[in-house]
Amino acid sequence: MSQRQGWQPRLFLLIEWLKGFRYIKFGLVGASGTVVNMAVLYLAQEYFFAAIAAPRSRLYASLALAIAVATINNFTWNRLWTWADRLRAAAAHARSIQAPSTGMAVFWGQLGRYALASWFGIALQYGLTLWLAHSLHYLLANVIAIVIASVSNFLANDRWTFRHRSPK
Repeated sequence: MSQRQGWQPRLFLLIEWLKGFRYIKFGLVGASGTVVNMAVLYLAQEYFFAAIAAPRSRLYASLALAIAVATINNFTWNRLWTWADRLRAAAAHARSIQAPSTGMAVFWGQLGRYALASWFGIALQYGLTLWLAHSLHYLLANVIAIVIASVSNFLANDRWTFRHRSPK
């Protein structure tokens, strides 16, 4: 029993330490987005768009909806957690230069930049999923495409959407 009590605090310390790494946070958010994506894809493919007779044609609409919902999920969590420190720094910078921007203007600007920065990853995921679905189950094809596209999404959003702006 004392051995068990010894490893639990160390495990929690390790988890807290790992949460400090931005890419790991991004990966955890991406994992939640993958769950959202897969759930919406399955529900759309099997139920929401069931009226579309051809499964291949249905996949186009289902995949577009799944990607859109997952992108909004990921943007929200990345903004609130992964890059939260940069948001605070950006707000302080805006106050220091007395920028006339409202909170909603900043939000919509970031959402727009996030969507633009993620377009390559989204296009890559979409195209790879459709291509891989020729030989794999569509859900497995989608997971593989998500993993490949995640690297480009992280780099684009880290360097542009939520980039650190140093005070002038």
